[in-house]
Amino acid sequence: MCIIFFKFDPRPVSKNAYRLILASNRDEYYNRPSKPADFWGTNNEILSGLDMELGRGGTWLGINKRGKMAALTNYLQPTKEKNLKGRGALVANFLSTDLDCFSYLKNVAAEGHLYNPFNLITAELNTAKGDVMYYYGSKGEAEPVPLQPGIYGLSSSLLDTPWKKLQFGKQLFTQAIKQCQDLPKEELVQELLKILNNEEQHFPDPAIEAQGKDFVQPIINRFTALCVRSPDYGTRTNTIILVDDQGQVTFTERTMLNADINQWKTSNFQFKLQY
Repeated sequence: MCIIFFKFDPRPVSKNAYRLILASNRDEYYNRPSKPADFWGTNNEILSGLDMELGRGGTWLGINKRGKMAALTNYLQPTKEKNLKGRGALVANFLSTDLDCFSYLKNVAAEGHLYNPFNLITAELNTAKGDVMYYYGSKGEAEPVPLQPGIYGLSSSLLDTPWKKLQFGKQLFTQAIKQCQDLPKEELVQELLKILNNEEQHFPDPAIEAQGKDFVQPIINRFTALCVRSPDYGTRTNTIILVDDQGQVTFTERTMLNADINQWKTSNFQFKLQY
């Protein structure tokens, strides 16, 4: 069950403030093939990890040099239809299209039934036009929802659903970013990574049990921590994205190697948005 915390501040009032701070965990089967984050596409414009599962593909989180960002989580449900489209394409397609956030999510909403349930966040970080951010959950509102400046949490339910671990993580995230003006960028990244790797369990959680029903009952305690750990499934990628008031992007990914929880690779990317 992936988890995302983010602060959206399209018009930061203080110098060196951040327009976007995002911290995300990708939870997945350890042996599912994927590539660590890197630039891809014909002009190296898009930055993301890649899902290499045969017949699926796409990505769970990415950003491009024009300021388009998208992030995806699955919606926890008792059963999953295996013959539906892969949800990772929803992020990849947005990053490679010229459609704006709202128009893209309107199209996605019209075809939401072709996918297993999901949540999708899209953003356009563009100083000239003003930053915008939208959310669409296929189990939520019929229309994409514009996001106001603020702090948000998203896991495998609708945006800001009060799961215990989501509330706990959001509180830690809020405390960390309150210090961001006083912390060097590298220290802020480390503080956020520390939050993402918190293994404290928040069990029982009736909300998760009610949504996951019989599927989640035998493994519920494993899923109630920010960092999920089980023998073959869990948190295998941490991602931090910072976008400052000048359009400077810092993208940090810490990802598991060789399906081994003791082997990790950290990659850092920095670039300036192109308007």
